[in-house]
Amino acid sequence: MVCYLAAGFTAAMDQKMALARPIVFGNWKMHGLRAEAKALAGGLAERVGRPSATLGVFPPATVLAEVAAQLAGTGILVGGQDCHDKPKGAFTGSISAPMLKDAGAVAVIVGHSERRHGLGETDALVRAKVQAALEAGLLAILCIGETEAEWLEGRTLEVLERQLDQSWPQGASAARVVVAYEPVWAIGTGRTPTLDDIGRSHAAIRARLERLASDGDKVAILYGGSVKADNAGAIMAVAGVDGVLVGGASLDPDGFFAIYRAGGGA
Repeated sequence: MVCYLAAGFTAAMDQKMALARPIVFGNWKMHGLRAEAKALAGGLAERVGRPSATLGVFPPATVLAEVAAQLAGTGILVGGQDCHDKPKGAFTGSISAPMLKDAGAVAVIVGHSERRHGLGETDALVRAKVQAALEAGLLAILCIGETEAEWLEGRTLEVLERQLDQSWPQGASAARVVVAYEPVWAIGTGRTPTLDDIGRSHAAIRARLERLASDGDKVAILYGGSVKADNAGAIMAVAGVDGVLVGGASLDPDGFFAIYRAGGGA
């Protein structure tokens, strides 16, 4: 298996190598002062050793550089939680993709539902952010997902296809973009779709990706939304699920490590 280390991650992407499965990413969201982040990163590194699959964490920007330095050489990649669509400029409070890379990031999450629905980000803006990430040499984790109203109306697949069509940049490839399917109504609620529903959504995403990219059959597709140690194994066993994007459970080293092990990581 190929293991992506921070030092060689960009080169590996340029060589169009596939991410080792399972892929387990932890989004810390707005959690982690310096001492907390140091303890969390250190605790995870102690438990994992050198990962045989793809394992990564996405800390707040305020501690990104410190976490990246702490995890350098461990095999655990570090990424940012968002980026601006421009490389620089008069955008007070924003962080560009080149800035993330300069701080030690090798990846960035874009289009998370908390930004799409909480901050009004459009598909067009998300696409521009993915493009910005790619131009900076970062791996982009492109998030898509339906709201509860759309789910209840039976529009899940329609929404996922639209978001992919309008958020996927022309020329993007499996080596540079990972798709994360996160039902908005499942994030942080303790609720998850059925395994059949997850499989159906991932199959639809795969079919759409095969229309959008020449190597769409190889793009990694993650599931996110109330992933925990007790359901991660079953979710990652669903056909078409290449890994998980974990929220709250990634803030506990034991729980996050258990999720990683549940998918076959060692």
